[in-house]
Amino acid sequence: MAQKSYLDGISILAVDDEEDVLDTIVEALEMSKVDTAADYETALQKIRNRHYDLAILDIMGVNGLELLEKTVEKGIPTVMLTAHAISADTLMASIRKGAISYLPKEKLSELEHILDDLLTALAAGKPTWQVLFDKLGGYFDDKFGPDWKAKDKEFWSEFSRTYHISKGIQSRLKHDKRILSKGI
Repeated sequence: MAQKSYLDGISILAVDDEEDVLDTIVEALEMSKVDTAADYETALQKIRNRHYDLAILDIMGVNGLELLEKTVEKGIPTVMLTAHAISADTLMASIRKGAISYLPKEKLSELEHILDDLLTALAAGKPTWQVLFDKLGGYFDDKFGPDWKAKDKEFWSEFSRTYHISKGIQSRLKHDKRILSKGI
């Protein structure tokens, strides 16, 4: 018997200013309840007024990094999605601000499998970023160059030491009602 996907029936907010990208996400995640927004203001209202189990935010066109701060405050695990803003800098910004992953739009065809693996890791308390780098580390090396982490050696060294409790996870935990209610 096949194991149930973590995506089955969950509520997802997908935010992108490109309608075809939103259509692709809705189609790829048909087993989930996907709500969409094509601009910052609509997305912000939805984040404020509804509960989501996961958010997928474009970086460009919808102020995705600002929206990320709002989803983290609400305790919504968030995946950043980008094509035009794909860079080591936006990857690091996504980590710092609390995203659980960072996906290039080129990988939308793998979205269901990547998200299921990320949510499986998240549920098990494992580092989601390790899942990403295991799956897409070669992609980032090709895109950014083989020594791309050397430019920000201190950041990546600290990140490697604290995979489990990265700054992003710490940021999410500060807003997790389950943790806060225990006085931790």
